[in-house]
Amino acid sequence: MTPTRSGSAVGKVAAETPADRDRAVDVARLAALVVVMFGHCALLLATIDDTGLRIGNLLGEIPAIAPITWIVQVMPLFFLAGGAAGAYGWHPGSSWGTWLVRRAQRLCRPVFWYLAACSIGVLVTYQLLGADSAVRIGRECVALLWFLGVYLVVLAFVPALTRMSTGRTVAFAVGALIAISAAFDALRFAVGEPMAGIANFVFVWLIPMVIGVAYARHLVGPRTALIAAVSAFAAQSVLAAAGPYDVSLVVTGTERVSNVSPPTLLLALHCTWMSFLFVAAAKAIGKWAERPRIWYLVAMGNGGAMTLYLWHIPAIAVATFTLHALGFDAYNVDAPYFWAILALRAVVFAVVMFAMFVSLSPLEHRPLPWWDAPVAATGARSTVAGVLIVIAGVVLVLLAKNGLGDLTGLVTMGGFLAAAAIARICAGAKQLASQQV
Repeated sequence: MTPTRSGSAVGKVAAETPADRDRAVDVARLAALVVVMFGHCALLLATIDDTGLRIGNLLGEIPAIAPITWIVQVMPLFFLAGGAAGAYGWHPGSSWGTWLVRRAQRLCRPVFWYLAACSIGVLVTYQLLGADSAVRIGRECVALLWFLGVYLVVLAFVPALTRMSTGRTVAFAVGALIAISAAFDALRFAVGEPMAGIANFVFVWLIPMVIGVAYARHLVGPRTALIAAVSAFAAQSVLAAAGPYDVSLVVTGTERVSNVSPPTLLLALHCTWMSFLFVAAAKAIGKWAERPRIWYLVAMGNGGAMTLYLWHIPAIAVATFTLHALGFDAYNVDAPYFWAILALRAVVFAVVMFAMFVSLSPLEHRPLPWWDAPVAATGARSTVAGVLIVIAGVVLVLLAKNGLGDLTGLVTMGGFLAAAAIARICAGAKQLASQQV
């Protein structure tokens, strides 16, 4: 029997996958992406009226469903996967800054395309709907870039984290990060200023990175991980019941104390239990992913992971405003058929996202002239390049916070591009010099 085209593709992907590939990490990354995409599709409320573009949040309108965010807040899995992948890719003796630039080359390539498209979208919105709508859409389209910015910063710690050699070292590192996040929360509440805890963007999101590195280095066993996960979940539950924190672990626009901007101790404990729970289940997940058809879907999805992450908000916008044009608005939660329209939007979004994935994911693998040229700097130039990548990450977080709809946003985007470009120059300087000789 001649295999079908789909069957041939499945077999080819299975045959080309290295035997030591960590399939569990790929499953975690893709599963988290799916949850994030459809979670945002459900949470976003948007319409257009005489005043222009109006944007809301389902959790802000129905606070009673906030506990569901303890399940759908899966960003720790992204950081854990990044920590594990970084640990697999780091080799002792490598040049830190150049290694970081190489990781940034792959990560930032689709970001450049995305920012170019967002800039055009904001300009069109400004022309059609006015400045206020341009600011709103400019804020929404780059809001998710906070993850990429923070990721670039915490990724810089991976080489140092690979020096952990025992489970006790891991426990100390995670415990220390939790304690530090608690200290910054105390400072935040004492001064009454949320941004007093801004350092928690690093300390909290380092927790899943630490656990990801520990997982890759086989420093924590499944049983220990399960005990740690249960303990952290219990601590989070007690803190949510007795502490000054909101229950929601995502931005709602109506929260008293945001747990994510900046992160809090509550989110630190969430990162801890979710990451350790993955470690406990990783062997079973990896075994399940060995099924050829399952692995085919996982491999294809991971091959365009950045496309899924970056472009799912525009895909939601296309689905939302297409339905709006047809008279189906999921904006007023008290309106008739609201939930049916929300479900319809999820279906339309899935179709639009699939089309975007097919057409845009090749950009992730298409090298950009100059940017993707090999880098090989060592010494001071490598260090400067690494520091500049960290700075680029910080600026990207600021861009996500400020939005892209005004002059401040454009200047911030320019700062990110400049830092990334200068880092690339520094990392490639030694190689270029040797070629000239």
